[in-house]
Amino acid sequence: MTAPALIRLRGIVEQTTVDLTDADGRFHKNQLTDAVRDQLARDDLDPGIRASALDTLAQSLVTGFGEHRNPRRRRNGSLFHPHDILKLGNGIWVWMDRATDSDVLPWSRLSRRNRARVDEADSEIQDYADQRIDAFRIHTGIKYLGDLERVAFDWTEADGQAHLPGL
Repeated sequence: MTAPALIRLRGIVEQTTVDLTDADGRFHKNQLTDAVRDQLARDDLDPGIRASALDTLAQSLVTGFGEHRNPRRRRNGSLFHPHDILKLGNGIWVWMDRATDSDVLPWSRLSRRNRARVDEADSEIQDYADQRIDAFRIHTGIKYLGDLERVAFDWTEADGQAHLPGL
């Protein structure tokens, strides 16, 4: 997948999102998915963009397959199921039925690192939300988070430029 094609795909999603956003700033994920699919199905879509979309779809399907096959506690109290998959890192996966002792250790370590990252990200989200809720209580005349960020937290357009490469 080329970077320009990926940027173009993201642009399609972005523009479609803008088109579907209502006056309250809301849009529905299912409607967005349908509209993006319609954009990608156009006959005049550049073949490189179409190939990039197929790459993205394939990656998404494989990731979803891996998530669906992620070991989870069973009724018998075990995590084991022969058709589940252990993710070992560096894109290496192994069927649980065929995993060895040298597979279980990196899977465990990777799981622990991922859990720590999730916990850290959740803590950041909770701290952020708590601060913003407190600020909304102080700034009672402010209705939207964007306005609150600008007034209470000095956010500027320059702060947001790093998050929109290529758009």
